[in-house]
Amino acid sequence: MGAQFPKQYLLLAGKPLIWHALKTLTGVPEIAQVFVVLAPDDAHWDGCDWSAFAGRLAVLRCGGATRAESVTNGLRAMGEQVAASDWVLVHDAARCCLTPAHVEKLISEVGDDPVGGLLAVPVADTLKRAQDGQRVAATVAREGLWQAQTPQMFRHGMLLDALEYAPAVTDEASAIEALGLRPKLVAADATNLKVTWPLDLQLAGWILANRGQ
Repeated sequence: MGAQFPKQYLLLAGKPLIWHALKTLTGVPEIAQVFVVLAPDDAHWDGCDWSAFAGRLAVLRCGGATRAESVTNGLRAMGEQVAASDWVLVHDAARCCLTPAHVEKLISEVGDDPVGGLLAVPVADTLKRAQDGQRVAATVAREGLWQAQTPQMFRHGMLLDALEYAPAVTDEASAIEALGLRPKLVAADATNLKVTWPLDLQLAGWILANRGQ
């Protein structure tokens, strides 16, 4: 993002990026507790106003060098407060346009599933695999391809086992897949975007400002 501090604290509609995701997650009645996993040396969190979520957040300063490490550490840290069979939803703070409807759909469609699942959208664009010099090496068939989003929803015990077994994955579903299981895909939409590039922040602002119109 080219910022001088972590992107989850960039301002969006006057609030830190992560504030918007927390507003959604704390507002879903089915979610009993929201855990925020921070880097141990995070110096920005305490400078923000989280009073809107009083009593709904538990801060865990155990983040790691990668997403998988942070999630694994968070699952361990919350272990005394949850049962192995409890559902856990893992969400990326950079997906600030998440809505309660997204979360409720995921919970509804995955709640009885023996494995768990994730929000995702079918790939619409033609995909190209590149070679050296940014030349096209091949066209990749898009049929059956989905773009993974978050939240991703799995049982606490199963997810912790999966991440300990496959610690190099880039999302939780991949760890579950490494156990030979097949997570369920729950169709979401493109508004649940991940802020990665500066333009994404502008898009997120437009989505929040125009949602419902």
